[in-house]
Amino acid sequence: MLLIRSLLFTAVFYANTAVFMIFGSWLLLAPRGWAMVALKVYARSCLWWMRLICGTRMEVRGLEHLPDRPFLIAAKHQSAWDTFALIPIFNDPALVMKAELMKIPLYGWFATKFDMVPIQRETGPAALRNMLREAHLRIKDQREILVFPEGTRKLPDAPPDYKPGILMMYEKLQVPCVPVALNSGLFWPRNSQIRHPGTIIVEILPVIPSGLKRKVFAERLQHTIEQATRALCREARSARDGCGNK
Repeated sequence: MLLIRSLLFTAVFYANTAVFMIFGSWLLLAPRGWAMVALKVYARSCLWWMRLICGTRMEVRGLEHLPDRPFLIAAKHQSAWDTFALIPIFNDPALVMKAELMKIPLYGWFATKFDMVPIQRETGPAALRNMLREAHLRIKDQREILVFPEGTRKLPDAPPDYKPGILMMYEKLQVPCVPVALNSGLFWPRNSQIRHPGTIIVEILPVIPSGLKRKVFAERLQHTIEQATRALCREARSARDGCGNK
């Protein structure tokens, strides 16, 4: 039954995505703000379908920690779920994403419309410079920058692997950083069709102020996110009585 519900959700998820991109294609010519509202509606609809079909809910903690000015969001990344489910939490986030994804028809056109922040990793140091230039523009537009510091999805218990890009962004953008922990990998596992029931928890952690030394920031960021993530995974496994195996 779990597999059947998971496969049904996968079919509905992709159908929902296709409907949004095809019937929402007129938004490519509309103001960006309209497109961002539609993106949040799409994300919430995916969450609704997942709750209805798979019994998987979402809980957000720590909203009181969000600053009232532009900031950097450094989020743990365990699942494809993170790439859409985090969007409605924030006011006007610009996601740092691989530049090659922005070349995909429709999907990439929408990513460009949303003014996401592209990064071309294969270009080396130039990639970070270009990413910073784009991120500066988004900050000037009073937007939040959403980045996954490890660059790719990690299994819930995998050792942390934070990349230097987050350190450069924190140092150069000179804005506060909001760490985000989550346990999505236990419910929407990497490289698996199974979608587990339960509650995915996203925890917004206390703000790290701007201006800290790079080493101090790096240690504080990693410790804060990893400690909270381990706690959320323990909580989820306990609630699911051992059903959180990857």
